[in-house]
Amino acid sequence: MPDYAELASVALSAVALASRACREVQASLERVKAITKDDKSPVTVADFASQAIVGRILAERLGRGVVLVGEEDSKWLREDDHAAHRAATLAAVRAVWPDADEKAMLDAIDVGAGDTHHGSFWTLDPVDGTKGFLRNQQYAIALAYVERGTPVVGVLGCPNLPRDFRKPLDEPDPHGCIYTAIKGAGVSETPADDPGAAPVTIRRLDREEGEPLSICESVESAHSKQDDTARILAHLAERGQPSREPARLDSQAKYAVTARGQADAYLRLPTKKDYVERIWDHAAGALVAAEAGCFVTDIRGKALDFSHGRGLEQNTGVVCAPPRVHGLVLGAIEALGIGRDA
Repeated sequence: MPDYAELASVALSAVALASRACREVQASLERVKAITKDDKSPVTVADFASQAIVGRILAERLGRGVVLVGEEDSKWLREDDHAAHRAATLAAVRAVWPDADEKAMLDAIDVGAGDTHHGSFWTLDPVDGTKGFLRNQQYAIALAYVERGTPVVGVLGCPNLPRDFRKPLDEPDPHGCIYTAIKGAGVSETPADDPGAAPVTIRRLDREEGEPLSICESVESAHSKQDDTARILAHLAERGQPSREPARLDSQAKYAVTARGQADAYLRLPTKKDYVERIWDHAAGALVAAEAGCFVTDIRGKALDFSHGRGLEQNTGVVCAPPRVHGLVLGAIEALGIGRDA
């Protein structure tokens, strides 16, 4: 049986270094755009740099046999037409890996070429929240270790997320947060810029009956059906459960703000029939929220099932909330018939 604490320590190191590299790219958005002649290139560079760093740390500390299912591979970056992107990615990687060369960087990216047919594997979203990254708002580096279809270690880096609830979520924080979870052992928070600091245990309380609910959902309407969120909140209000205006932010940072009690639920409601969520978009965040005391299921109340390859093939949408709120939301979804044709 793996030493989950050791795996969590390695993952924390990897995510912290990837967070540093991503912040370097964000600090030079215009320079990267100018070099690559591409307005979306900074997030492309950050994606590749983040995966290279995580791949290198996992392989170096856990052995070359490590299985990482990443979102990227180096084929595109190796092409001559993308030499500018390759150079910018190498510059970002060198912020935390000073002696990296092109070959080592590209090989490290391809550590993420693993598959899900193993009994256990890592899965990585190197930059979750593309548009949030480009807006200099919320994004995440999400790394999880999945064993027999269940995430058992999860590290969620949120480089722009303030620890202070009084600070706005739509502005970058100079310190950020990292959340580390081990199944059955809870979740802790550390500053993203000081991962060696004493961790703070996160445990959220359920919302008392009658207290206004705060819901969070995606900024992008393509990611979650916001009209259905409004219907759910109206349905609950009719039954005496008030709510506040939903908070909208990008990435798996929504799992973090729900886990720590800044929001009472994260809803990802189907926008089209047959859409399948990707495992790297939920594995780390779902474990963080569950270990803080939330229930995380699909909109039908089924546990998220990570045992069907790269997609959550057996699930539709996501509802993440502490127990009482989770029950209220599922009841409203059922009463309103949301997702019946999904």
